Amino acid sequence: MKTITVFKGDGIGPEITDAVIAILQQAHADLDYEFFNVGAAEYERNGALIPDAAFASFEKTRLLLKSPITTPIGKGFRSLNVTLRNKYDLYANIRPAKANAAVKTPFPNVDIVTFRENTEDLYVGVEQAIDADTIHATKIITRKASERIIRDAFAYAVKNGRKKVTCVHKANILKMSDGLFLSVFHDIAKEFPAVESDDKIVDNVCMQLVMRPETFDIIVTPNLYGDIISDLTSGLIGGLGLLPSMNLGKDYAMFEAVHGSAPDIAGKHIANPTALLWSACMLLDHIGDTETAARIRRAVDTVLSAGMTLTPDLGGKATTEEYCRSIIDVLQ
Repeated sequence: MKTITVFKGDGIGPEITDAVIAILQQAHADLDYEFFNVGAAEYERNGALIPDAAFASFEKTRLLLKSPITTPIGKGFRSLNVTLRNKYDLYANIRPAKANAAVKTPFPNVDIVTFRENTEDLYVGVEQAIDADTIHATKIITRKASERIIRDAFAYAVKNGRKKVTCVHKANILKMSDGLFLSVFHDIAKEFPAVESDDKIVDNVCMQLVMRPETFDIIVTPNLYGDIISDLTSGLIGGLGLLPSMNLGKDYAMFEAVHGSAPDIAGKHIANPTALLWSACMLLDHIGDTETAARIRRAVDTVLSAGMTLTPDLGGKATTEEYCRSIIDVLQ
């Protein structure tokens, strides 16, 4: 049995976490859980956004299932997501966006995996006030970070039978920083001759994604563009409530729903747990339990196709618990 750390988060976090754990247990996932409260509510209670015991658990299990967490605004705190990614060098953010026939959108053929470099770019948070009216922000791109995310994207393509990797950049303007990322991409592409490769400027990619999304397969990109593009791809398949995500490093792995904590609907029992559930399935794949992950995905597909117990964001009227119960019934 594998022990994992679970951060229950804020807002809708505890509700969707409870639903996901219930489904994992019904599917007989060979997991044990260490639960922790994290985020703004935990800070108000105990003076720490993430308790020391929660850090210690993740450092022991090296596997984290994280629900959405709220970073207090205006109190000098950096994003907890950025903090975790940097602290544990979770350099690869992988977000697969795949259309589901049961969720009607104008884009039925979307199947795009975004590889987002997770540790540098503008997200280093280095800013300087030049004077009262001028702020400079530092964008950092290194060869080391570029090489490992790009190499991971090509390795994923080979392992999963993917045909093409597209590098997204703004090297026409940022000739040195994005130019370095692009240069590394072309060098590594030569090592994978069986995988088609191309590159596109980020603004063109955004246009192409909403006109011809089926032309994209794997996207690899620096941090900021990856954040924006992966949200765009989620919109093509029905929203962030359907987009799973994993953050991988050499020693640690974090699996999360990338949507927010949605405090406006917290406690109303209408939150959609699918993104967190599919992230949990990615965790199961990561530890080799692909059979359980596949059974859960099939159960979700069955419930989505039936269309009877969907949460409001999917066009239904079901509660979180009713949606969860339907998935459990299919698993049984």
